[in-house]
Amino acid sequence: MPHNNEPPVSLKIFGKQSRFLREQKGMTRRDLAALIPYSESLIAMVERGERPPKPGYVDTVDGALGAGGILRVLIPEVAEKHHPAWAEEYVKLQAEALALHSYSTHFLHGLLQTEEYARAVFRSVRPSMEDDEIERSVQARLATQALLTRKPACRMTFVLEEPVLKRKMGGRAVWEGELRNLLKLSELHNLQLQVMPLARETHAGVDGPMTLLETPEHHTIGYVAGQQGSYFLTEPDDISIMSHRYGTIRSQAFDAEASRAFIQRLLSGEA
Repeated sequence: MPHNNEPPVSLKIFGKQSRFLREQKGMTRRDLAALIPYSESLIAMVERGERPPKPGYVDTVDGALGAGGILRVLIPEVAEKHHPAWAEEYVKLQAEALALHSYSTHFLHGLLQTEEYARAVFRSVRPSMEDDEIERSVQARLATQALLTRKPACRMTFVLEEPVLKRKMGGRAVWEGELRNLLKLSELHNLQLQVMPLARETHAGVDGPMTLLETPEHHTIGYVAGQQGSYFLTEPDDISIMSHRYGTIRSQAFDAEASRAFIQRLLSGEA
């Protein structure tokens, strides 16, 4: 599958069109920002195709530039969705997966997050997200968790770096709620949690986080998320390397029982 880091063509076209109309009016981005309830930096990101605009943004800019509906007609093609454009394909594949295997290094996989933890994650994003955008993203993330109890069951394994569990994302109350959630999830018959301890002196996960998905056709796809997007890996050689690496990571981590005991010690303040 191709890399998905580039903005969708529809966003690039919309950005160029809105910039052209603005410049035809002899307006700078600062001039436009003074007329609408959106920042100059947001205008710049939309014009570069880096940020999908909300319908309200499109409508307001169309009016401010006297575009006569030229931008409004593009709302169905460019308006912000529940997930970033580069994540849409992953969300679909995850929902259909027969198996999912994930290694996390910075924060918990979305399937493991409580609502409060997810909200804290999105509030940490920079540049900052608007409140309504955060809430839509949180609800979209929670919706993906239907996979946890889907029938037929999806087989899932997660390896979590110890610092991921120790980071009090959202504060102590949110953190403790998340740890209790992990203990509850660890009881699911189709899900296994493992913790990679900091004390490990050899570590196969030095290349960072990754996810492996098994499709309904029994093909395995690798997924890697980065700063500005993500990409899929499907070549047999790449999948073989990732599968071997993930297997080694699991063998180096605590087993499921020891991992559960570690989480319980965190909750009690003993770890």
